[in-house]
Amino acid sequence: MRYGAKVLFDEVSTGFTPGKRYGLTGPNGAGKSTFMKLLSGEEEPQKGTVVRPKKLGVLSQDQFAFDRYRVIDTVIMGNRRLWAAFEERDRLYSKPEMTDADGMRLGELEGIVGEEDGYTAESDAAILLQGLDIPDEMHERKMGEIPGGHKVRVLLAQALFGHPQALLLDEPTNHLDLDSIHWLQGFLNEFEGVLIVISHDRHFLNRVCTHIADIDYETIITYTGTYDDMVVAKTQVRSQIESQNAQREKKIAQLNDFIARFSAGTRSSQVQSRRKEVERLQVTELAKSNIQRPFLKFEQKRPSGKHILEVEHLSKSYGEASVIRNFTASVTRGEKIALMGRNGAGKTTLVNALLSNSPTTPEAELRKTSGYDGAFLNDGKVIWGHEAAVGYFAQDHKALIEPGTTVFDWLHQWDLSAAHEEIRGLLGQMLFPRDDADKKTEILSGGEASRLLFCKLMLQKPNVLVLDEPTNHLDLESINALNIALQRYQGTVFLVAHDEDLIDEVATRIWHFEGNHQITDFKGAYEEYQAVLV
Repeated sequence: MRYGAKVLFDEVSTGFTPGKRYGLTGPNGAGKSTFMKLLSGEEEPQKGTVVRPKKLGVLSQDQFAFDRYRVIDTVIMGNRRLWAAFEERDRLYSKPEMTDADGMRLGELEGIVGEEDGYTAESDAAILLQGLDIPDEMHERKMGEIPGGHKVRVLLAQALFGHPQALLLDEPTNHLDLDSIHWLQGFLNEFEGVLIVISHDRHFLNRVCTHIADIDYETIITYTGTYDDMVVAKTQVRSQIESQNAQREKKIAQLNDFIARFSAGTRSSQVQSRRKEVERLQVTELAKSNIQRPFLKFEQKRPSGKHILEVEHLSKSYGEASVIRNFTASVTRGEKIALMGRNGAGKTTLVNALLSNSPTTPEAELRKTSGYDGAFLNDGKVIWGHEAAVGYFAQDHKALIEPGTTVFDWLHQWDLSAAHEEIRGLLGQMLFPRDDADKKTEILSGGEASRLLFCKLMLQKPNVLVLDEPTNHLDLESINALNIALQRYQGTVFLVAHDEDLIDEVATRIWHFEGNHQITDFKGAYEEYQAVLV
């Protein structure tokens, strides 16, 4: 499969075995989603064949395709044969008069409904929805009436429904909170068919996968074991391949040098044999790795005072609905706080309340990213300490990047005194090739927008970082770079994330949002917090 000059796959032959769970990895742009589309039949390969089982569960990426259907029906549609039988049966029953042939067909359809467990379909679908934290009262509502985060979970339930022989899941943990991710891990570990999953969550891949199918070198190499096992094995394979490449390139250079020196002389037969050898070497030259690693380093222009934040009796509600009730906390310089809890529990609400009183975050920025037009705080106080300079990464971060300008100009506006080469250097660190500096901001992908926002934070050098779900559009290499950068950062961090490894390795304190609008404040790492819960 290729797009123009870009080759994604060249002569790839691979297979996936029932009972094994494969993580599909590779950097953004390597072809993971394209490969999933080839497996599902959504796209056809330009050359070669794909053999797939009859029952395939696929996580739909189109959130709006089912807006006119009930939530429960959307899930049942995951079993296409059953849903087709239901629709045909309803059509026959709605006819004013039925023929004998209609009666015979109804009998056949009831047989299909029985074979596909159709008589328990609604209760089976409800169990899946409950596991993914979709409340019962939502099951009868239309898909168009429920929030985007809930839609993603309904589509995940759709993929899991009907006992498929193979499951193809592209980023199933996006928009899931940790409780839902844990439920999904348990479900997938019990799954008996073939699982192929794309995920940028290292912890999830390590917990679920028995094998890793890695897209690199224009092919797919399958490794036995978890994601971490694959990294070790691949490092060895990669160094071997790259050393072979280097040897080939050195040999070609020597041969070309000989050809250039003697092509006009008397050694024509030797020149000819060396030309043939160059051709042979170039034909067998191995593709280079497409792995790219960004370099993130957060610094501070100046440190803050020791007491960076005081929160006193903070409460927030929307109308009658209480979200946070009477929260008090004191934060000292250098603490790294993970905000955790179920989706909708109030994490972003608290972030907005803190930022609305920040000396360096314009309120207009918050309104852009939250879409909220009221007061961010109902009761209580948020007091930032001496010299606090806050850098903000919003969950809806694309809203912070104005259209109609270039990547370079958008970044430069945050520090007009910065030299052009410094701006280009930051963009290069975050994998923007030199030509991409002139790219228009409105055409940036989610991953590019995330990386540009990190450039802004590195340019501004704040002493407080507030990051609301920063990993959503990042590949594994970028998440790893972010993890290391946050561990090394000397300032204070407020982090909303559902990436368990990131929380485990960065956080020194946990704010856990409970179901009763209270926040548990635990001073210690995530591992210690889990031990207390047990």
